[in-house]
Amino acid sequence: MRADYHLPLRPGTNVAMINAMAHVVVTEGLVVENFVNERCDLAAFEQWRAFILEQRNSPEALETVTGVPAGDIRAAARLYATGGNAAIYYGLGVTEHSQGSTMVIGMANLAMATGNLGRRGVGVNPLRGQNNVQGSCDIGSFPHEFSGYRHVSDDAVRHSFERAWQVPLEREPGLRISNMLEAACDGTFKGLYAQGEDIVQSDPNTQHVAAGLAAIECVVVQDLFLNETASYAHVFLPGSSFLEKDGTFILAACNGRAMRRRRKGSFVRGKGRFMITEFIPTDERTTERFPLILTTGRILSQYNVGAQTRRTENNVWHHEDVLEIRPWDAENRGIRDGDLVSLSSRAGEITLPAQISERMQPGVVYTTFHHAMTGANVVTTEFADWSTSCPEYKVTAVEVRPAKRLSVWQEHYKETKRLTTQIVSQSGAD
Repeated sequence: MRADYHLPLRPGTNVAMINAMAHVVVTEGLVVENFVNERCDLAAFEQWRAFILEQRNSPEALETVTGVPAGDIRAAARLYATGGNAAIYYGLGVTEHSQGSTMVIGMANLAMATGNLGRRGVGVNPLRGQNNVQGSCDIGSFPHEFSGYRHVSDDAVRHSFERAWQVPLEREPGLRISNMLEAACDGTFKGLYAQGEDIVQSDPNTQHVAAGLAAIECVVVQDLFLNETASYAHVFLPGSSFLEKDGTFILAACNGRAMRRRRKGSFVRGKGRFMITEFIPTDERTTERFPLILTTGRILSQYNVGAQTRRTENNVWHHEDVLEIRPWDAENRGIRDGDLVSLSSRAGEITLPAQISERMQPGVVYTTFHHAMTGANVVTTEFADWSTSCPEYKVTAVEVRPAKRLSVWQEHYKETKRLTTQIVSQSGAD
């Protein structure tokens, strides 16, 4: 299988791209008017149409922003609008931005405008990053919702849970991870139970995460293996994998099919609502000091932070994180393939091997975060999505230089790991 079009946009310009595609659909008469008239809020649609028609949203106007030729954007938009069944599938490359939620809204706008919702082979479909993420959302893992996506501020909903659980419940949403760490540093967040999540390795601005955990009075970690967060735990409890217990997996696809059967002729909210998706560049900007953009991601042979897969033969394919850098950017800095390089941002600095690659756009470097010793998230920053607080892993301003030794953070990590993974004898504990 081969794509007809690949649009390698600059990190952080997703919303500009979706607006440009929508501009083509509207200006070239590709809107499915019957679908919009029957299924959508027409007043909201007309407001959106007027916004999208503005010349600043054209592929030509946004070509210098996205880095993608206007002709390619136009051709891809036409294919999506006229190719029959057209489905959007997206992952963390959409959501891990300061405008991640705006981009999801933009994709929904485009799908409604072209009638690509409500039948087989179409839709806006998120690809979840871990098994049973959908199930955990459904049962109420969010800090602002009970099970079934019912908001904590709804008095009737909250009272029903109070009766069932026989405890009073707050009407204000709870804290997200970033808020917990901020409150811990302020001294107002006292306890944390981390189950199956390694925030020291997976969350942005590692040094801030570590400071927050160190300030908490009681940290309990439960996992399959001693992960990086366990270094800050007062209590570590063993966990069990899904293969060792009974339970239920809920798939987004299955949930979507059930919703379509119930809502064949309408959306859950009634009429589909188009929303304005103004492109707002991220506050994370390149500077003379940090002239490159780092984007991070995963590789097929390692899973997330590697707590499981690094203990397998998968290391044959990916035994260390490397920094992919374009030939010109490398040559301009005196860097050769395989050299140890320093990767620094305003948040921190690490070192790792360089790999010359042309997969990215000029001025963009890429690495993974599977290996704890690398500490890729030492350099990522606190910027996050305006709605969900999902970290902006995909855009960090950095500089790359040749290096001769490990970074200060990596040396500190080695010592911390040594001190927190020793088996203390009973006599020593006494």
